[in-house]
Amino acid sequence: MKQKIFFSLFLIFGLLIYSAIAESETAQATPKQVQVGLYILNLGKFDVATGTFTADFYLNLKCDSNCSVDRFEFMNGRAATTDKIIDTPNEKFYRIQANLNNPVDLKNFPFDSQKIQIILEDKDQSDSKLQYVPIKDQSGIDKAVSLIGWNLNGWSVEEKKHEYSLYGETYSQYVFTMDIARLPVNSFIKTILPVLFIVIVILSSFVLDTDKINTRLTMAGSSLVASVMFHVSINNQIPPVGYLTFGDKFMILTYIILVISFITNIVLIELIERKKTELAEKIHRMTEFSVLIIFPLMYVLLFLFLF
Repeated sequence: MKQKIFFSLFLIFGLLIYSAIAESETAQATPKQVQVGLYILNLGKFDVATGTFTADFYLNLKCDSNCSVDRFEFMNGRAATTDKIIDTPNEKFYRIQANLNNPVDLKNFPFDSQKIQIILEDKDQSDSKLQYVPIKDQSGIDKAVSLIGWNLNGWSVEEKKHEYSLYGETYSQYVFTMDIARLPVNSFIKTILPVLFIVIVILSSFVLDTDKINTRLTMAGSSLVASVMFHVSINNQIPPVGYLTFGDKFMILTYIILVISFITNIVLIELIERKKTELAEKIHRMTEFSVLIIFPLMYVLLFLFLF
């Protein structure tokens, strides 16, 4: 009888130990979920040349058990200051000022839009131990926030997996993305409008008769030089890139128009010097008003198919 009781107690004790081990393994197999909220308070100037900007924001981290999340880092920058406001076992709340950077896409410059991000990742714990869960209702951008020279068009949050193939590990990332776009009216006035005035001058030169051909040639040459200098000045606003921006394509089309005008005037001068005034007059009459349709149409096609 005693042997049966002893055996039963031993069996119960063994089951309890097995159950504890199984629970421990299950807990280790399930990553700790940390809820993350981020609220933007202020944004500094976005520098297109380097892709850098500064951000001032609240960061809220919550979890069901003890939160061991103090060793987080920003994957696209560094925190300049970190002030802990709430420090409880289940919640950490910070106010952070960070210097961040993002790659830029300038294919549509000067009407480009960008995505600037705040990317959070734990320093030590891979996704098998810790996983970020975005809290959308505790994230956002304050209404008073503005970004000089840009429109804030919205924001989004998501959790991403980042694999470090060299080390065979994957980490969970919290990604807060802000969509920004240049002010279209401002970009048009500063970049497109000056070139359009140059083109208007060239178009008006075609109205002048052939006896003013030297004046026409001077106008075309001066406009070509002015366009080149203006192109250089607007390209100084952005970093060197390995592709043509929309601004480059717009200026290349302008060069083509100016060169056509320049060559047309040279041909007319040559015809007049050879006493072929009738042919020169015929070419003048053909181009006098046709360029008023053809050249603007070329710009319309550029905006429709290459923007």
